[in-house]
Amino acid sequence: MEFRDAILLLHPAIAVLVVFPLIGVIVNRALQVRQRRLQTLAIGKSKIPATVGQEHTQLGRWLTGAVVGIVLIAFAYDIFGNILDKQLWIKAPFQVVFIGLLFVAAIASLYLLYQAKQKNWRAIFATLTGIALVVLGCQDGIYRKTDQWYTSHYYYGLTSALLMILSLSILPEIYKDKTNRWRKVHITISALALLLFIGQGITGTRSLLEVPLTWQERYINMLYEQKCDTKPCTIQPLSLPKINNE
Repeated sequence: MEFRDAILLLHPAIAVLVVFPLIGVIVNRALQVRQRRLQTLAIGKSKIPATVGQEHTQLGRWLTGAVVGIVLIAFAYDIFGNILDKQLWIKAPFQVVFIGLLFVAAIASLYLLYQAKQKNWRAIFATLTGIALVVLGCQDGIYRKTDQWYTSHYYYGLTSALLMILSLSILPEIYKDKTNRWRKVHITISALALLLFIGQGITGTRSLLEVPLTWQERYINMLYEQKCDTKPCTIQPLSLPKINNE
């Protein structure tokens, strides 16, 4: 396995080891928070500790960073792989610099979103982070499957990242709003994101089968060029260098 293949596997490895375990714990804490609230309203007290709310909030903040982080890793692999393959740093150096600045802007905006206290600044940094992700996702080399957008791992991942950014930006408003309007918005966002995460688990598994390793890539490209995904066909094996046994 080449170094480039190891980078390819970094994205699903972080998803399996970090993101999905976090999702499980967060859903558990969310259910406990709701159960505690209902018990408190019914009998005035609950055996569930009050700390579950704080844990749910903190884990949710970590999840946002993890989701945006693995999206950026996936984008970086596809984009810079395309840059290396096509030698764009020679043909279009300004484009390469612009892409690099977009990655910096996305990371910086997300960091500032975590630090921002005022609502207006949170809205600004959330918007900047989202714009940077969308523009990066439009770059050449990204594995999108736009013709099958409804089952595309790219669109599921980008949408879930944008929802996580939005959820993080409205977090302080949930505790300030006495009408529970923002809490309902948060629940809706979280439920939709959970469905997308489930979809990502399914589509991500499919993508691992569809995206070839480095040594397989030229063979797979030949299959796609002959449209072997839609009709039966065969390809001739590439010629191998002769081995000198003398």
